[in-house]
Amino acid sequence: MEQFEMNRTITAVSTAPGAGGIAVIRISGTKAIEIADSAWKGKSLTDALSHTAHLGKYYSTSGDLLDEAVATIFRAPASFTGEDVVEISVHGSRWIQKEIIADLIRRGAYAAAPGEFTQRAFINGRLDLAQAEGVADLIASSSRAAHKLAISQTRGGFSRELELLREKLVDFASLLELELDFSEEDVEFADRTRLSELGNAIMKKITRLANSYSSGAALKNGVPVVIAGIPNAGKSSLLNLLLSDDKAIVSDIPGTTRDIIEDTAEIDGILYRFIDTAGLRTTSDKVEKLGIERARLQMTKASIIIWIIDPTSPLQPQTQELDTFISNNLGSKIILLQNKSDINNSPLFEQHHITASTAENRCKSVMTSCMKPILFSAYTGEGLEELIEKLHNLATDGYNPDSDLIVTNARHYQALLQAQAPLRQALAGIDNGISADFIAQDIRETLHHLGTITGAITTDTLLHTIFSRFCIGK
Repeated sequence: MEQFEMNRTITAVSTAPGAGGIAVIRISGTKAIEIADSAWKGKSLTDALSHTAHLGKYYSTSGDLLDEAVATIFRAPASFTGEDVVEISVHGSRWIQKEIIADLIRRGAYAAAPGEFTQRAFINGRLDLAQAEGVADLIASSSRAAHKLAISQTRGGFSRELELLREKLVDFASLLELELDFSEEDVEFADRTRLSELGNAIMKKITRLANSYSSGAALKNGVPVVIAGIPNAGKSSLLNLLLSDDKAIVSDIPGTTRDIIEDTAEIDGILYRFIDTAGLRTTSDKVEKLGIERARLQMTKASIIIWIIDPTSPLQPQTQELDTFISNNLGSKIILLQNKSDINNSPLFEQHHITASTAENRCKSVMTSCMKPILFSAYTGEGLEELIEKLHNLATDGYNPDSDLIVTNARHYQALLQAQAPLRQALAGIDNGISADFIAQDIRETLHHLGTITGAITTDTLLHTIFSRFCIGK
């Protein structure tokens, strides 16, 4: 943001668009209190103490009473933006909001750009870049888990961890740089064994943060869970049970579900996107074939697959389909349900053995076909608690959203991956006795990539890209 823009006093509606009981109009900048006070009848806002609220009336420049309102004063630097801020709480009429914004602009304020309040908070040192992005995630959070992750980021937990890593890397680099200053004396200040231990410890933490992104992104946006199986296995019945709603049509006629049916449900604080799919079978029906193709595509994109086995139907076609999918999608998270336990609860699936030569590796990789399926009944609800427990364990992947640092932002994930490459090269250089100047260069590159996450290293283009995604008024 250019300096002349920072000198402007900006305004926008900070509450959600539309009518409501109350709307909050925010003003920020050096003239925020002066501009608000010029329209105010009541206690002088110019004389008001910071963090105080005052009842009064807002009059337009033409002298018309626009609303009775409450003005809350925040004086710099103890405000969200680090500037003088006035927040005017008015009745939520769209007309009142529009008229007051227009009036404030006539009095000298400028309409805020998307994310400009938060960008000013970053520029004024109230938030680092990762915390600012956490604000956007907090606004968009749609589940308890997503809220917890966003709160942790806005409070600086992720930033503090990165700063500790960067401090250790700076110490690492400093020892190497010192060697370069005394290169003619052939002095070694940095013990290579200690450097290797330090570098590997840093790499371990960076890798753990990067590995958390898959779970973090799913927890933030909703965990996609595909329900798959042959026709009439009970997929639509399971969807309705999980949603506590008759979302999908349930019928004894095979092929009833021909397209994707999707809905969300929050279970134990985690938002799931449950996706019911067409039954997997060989068919000559062109429309049903298209639905099956879409089902298989959704399965490759899912975080978790609930694979329903129907014990009342021939087992071999079902296990063959599962075997093929696992062969092509190693690492998939699959929960097996043997449905219709109210009709047949004999553990038929335990008798099945995958015949492909890679069976042992698959079992180690995905822990599915070697596992005992859950005996389940979509009709009685038997096995539902066990299913929910398995969903939770797979969705969190060993991470605790309440306490662990989990990466949810694709930009942060990319920066962590970019930081790994030069650090890995530096560690290899230490092991191979490479000159300190080459190792130091790799460490500086690692520091650069980590610095882009919090804004220690930044560009105008990066700032514009990030803050333009915010809503106006935030």
